[in-house]
Amino acid sequence: MSCIKTLKQKGLKLTPQRKLIIDAIHETEVHLTAEEIIAHVQARMPQVHKSTIYRTLELLEGAGCVFKSELGDHSIYHHAEEGHHHHLVCSRCGKNIECDEDLFTSVEESLAEKYGFRVDFNHLVMSGLCEECRSKSN
Repeated sequence: MSCIKTLKQKGLKLTPQRKLIIDAIHETEVHLTAEEIIAHVQARMPQVHKSTIYRTLELLEGAGCVFKSELGDHSIYHHAEEGHHHHLVCSRCGKNIECDEDLFTSVEESLAEKYGFRVDFNHLVMSGLCEECRSKSN
């Protein structure tokens, strides 16, 4: 697990609570909300307060172990080893489509060329209508 190695390299303790949170993120194939991570951790260690979990998620994000994105009214987390990618979320049915990081390469290059601005497109979440919901509305 690279998160454990990263924490050790940064001189941060690997507490049992942090280990459970890291395990929750590593053991799943999907992105998790903070609430899902809290449920996972508290199912195994009920005495862990949710504020500890939120602080640990912030620490892991700051250490570069996880990425956090806003999805509607909550945040989602995924392991940094998955790399950057983006989400297209249907505002009608909730379908979530992952798209590649290079989707915005031309926009990044254009902004850098025209304005000298380097944009940070790390894990964007965009809402709209999926093809199926668009076809139902026609």
